[in-house]
Amino acid sequence: MKFYKLVKGNDPILSQPAQKFDFNNPPVDPTELFNDMKRIMQQNHGIGLSAPQIGLPYQVFVLGNPYEGDSIFSVFNPKIVDVGDEIVMEEGCLTYPGLFIKIKRPSAIRARFSGHDGNVGTMKFEGYTARAFLHEYDHLQGVTFVKRASALQLQRAKKQKTKLDRMRKRNV
Repeated sequence: MKFYKLVKGNDPILSQPAQKFDFNNPPVDPTELFNDMKRIMQQNHGIGLSAPQIGLPYQVFVLGNPYEGDSIFSVFNPKIVDVGDEIVMEEGCLTYPGLFIKIKRPSAIRARFSGHDGNVGTMKFEGYTARAFLHEYDHLQGVTFVKRASALQLQRAKKQKTKLDRMRKRNV
């Protein structure tokens, strides 16, 4: 087991498009990578985690309920094949703990991807799962959710985070 950790929000890897994961010549064992990413996501109570967030430049992420390990699945080399109508909802990110921003995204998607076993399939995702999928997909394109926000949205979110941090500090 390798020891990966979350990179900081200013790490250059978060601004670079990730490269396809090569199952014919894997840079790391895909099953080990899935298990390591799943563990990190669960330890941080996230619903998704991309390889760039732990310093790896590959098109890989994991998604699922951190409290139900069996719900977590791997996504290698995803491609969005269809999108639904857009809605605005609040999002957070493990790279920016405590920061929440309203982001417009499709409410439903169809995506084609491989699991860590290398098998390719197409699935439809709706609601919060579609949003989480697209959030992680953005990481693979070198786009963080703070880049999707307007300057005003980001300013408000940072102000709210500061307020919440102060409240947490007082309650400790």
